[in-house]
Parts: sequence; structure tokens; C-alpha cells
Amino acid sequence: MSTVVFLGGGRITAAMLAGLRLSKTRYRLLVHDRNPGKLRDLKKHYKVAVEPELDSALKQADLLIVAVRPDSVRELLGSVERLLAKTNRGVAGKKRLAISLAAGIPLRMLSKLTGPAVNWARAMPSPVCRSGRGLTAVTFPRGAARADRKRVHDLFARVGQVIEIPESRFDAFTVTYSSSHGYHALATLAKAAQKSGLDRNTALLASAHALADGIIASRDGNSSLESLIEEAVTPGGIAAATTSAMDAAGYERAVRQGVAAGLRRAQANASK
Repeated sequence: MSTVVFLGGGRITAAMLAGLRLSKTRYRLLVHDRNPGKLRDLKKHYKVAVEPELDSALKQADLLIVAVRPDSVRELLGSVERLLAKTNRGVAGKKRLAISLAAGIPLRMLSKLTGPAVNWARAMPSPVCRSGRGLTAVTFPRGAARADRKRVHDLFARVGQVIEIPESRFDAFTVTYSSSHGYHALATLAKAAQKSGLDRNTALLASAHALADGIIASRDGNSSLESLIEEAVTPGGIAAATTSAMDAAGYERAVRQGVAAGLRRAQANASK
């Protein structure tokens, strides 16, 4: 049984553990974190093995998942590099497969931080993977072994859909795919509905229908997005008046500015 070791016990680790448990995976799952409270919670909720010592966690790993914030990557991987060098001393050519979930940190930097002891991939899983319906983008360095690609694909396929994209497009994907867009839009539309006179529960129900059911119709149906908009937005009707006013108020501009801000943050992560 392969042991998957998470380095970092934060939110995305918890979401992945939930999804992997739901899929009845046969991986042995282990989490390392310096915070004993996080380890206690993860062990209690997801029945996973925990390990406060990085050295011991690395020795057990068949597959490493780096799940810390971008500003913590350099420090963590410096420790990983030193420990792996010590562990691999005298073992020629031994390599570990590791996957980074840190937004904005490119493969070249990850490889530089750990040296030749690690083969790297990057992945960006959605927190929705806790339900088994997530979406994960993966990317690999040129020349990555087919076996490594398969191991990475197989892991994330257990918690939802997997797509492979070039690293040059990874930041744009990261900014676009986040479920935060849906939550933000839901909260904003529901607030507007409440101000128009609906109670909170009805406002949330109506807003959730508007967003979720529209997206499902677009994703699962055979009609183009343009034809669906044409069907829903009758000229001279209420929907037409609503969407036109949103556009006039700068809806598209606000989304563009948000995406641009996210890209700038990803680029800043890469330069740290």
C-alpha cells in the first residue's frame, strides 16, 4: 500500500483527505504539520496517520504533497532537501515524486530548492474535492516519466475531474477556477435580493438556482452558452433589463480587474 504524505495540515489538505476518504482510497494517508492541534483534528476527523517530525514523515513517503502557503515553501523545502540528502546518502539515483499545491511557485523554483533528489509536478485542486466533485489542474516538467504522470493523475482522479495544462497557463487557471467566484457571486446576488424584499432563505434559494442550475444546464446540455443566454434573456424583458444594468455598472470590468489582481499575486509568489 502506497503512503501519501501531506506536508502541511491546512484547509486544502483537509478537503483532499475528505474526498479521498469518500472515494474509499487504498492509499495510506499521513500528515505532517508543526501544529499539534491541526494534527489532532485531522486524525480525529479523517482517521489518518499523523507525524509531527518531518524526518520521520519523509522516510515513510512514497508520494509527497506539499500543501503549505507559498511564503512557507522555501523554508519547508530547504529542510526537505537537507533531510533527503542525508537519507539518500550512498543510494545513487534515488528520487522522490512530489506534488506542489502552492499557487504561483513554478517547477523550476521547486527543483532548485530540492535539487535532483525530487521529481516535481504541480497540481491545483479545488476545495470542492472534499465532495468528490472537484476539479484539479496538473502540470509536469518536460520529460516527466509516464509512470509519474499516471500516479499524479490517478491520485487526483479520486476526488474529481483532472485536466493537464502547460505550466505557462497555470496561473490563469488558478485565478479562474476557484470556487470562491461562485460563493462570492451567490453572496452578492442574495444580498441584492434581500434588499429587494426577499427573506434571507428565499434570497439564497433563488440566487443558488440562478447560478448553479444555469451552470449545470450549460455544462451538461448540448446547447452553446450563447444560445442559453438568448433563451433566458428575452429582449425587453426583466432578465434583459437586469443584465444590461449590471454590464453598464461595470460588471465585466470588475471581473477583469479581479482576475488581473489574482495574476499579479501569483507572479509575486513566484518572485519570493
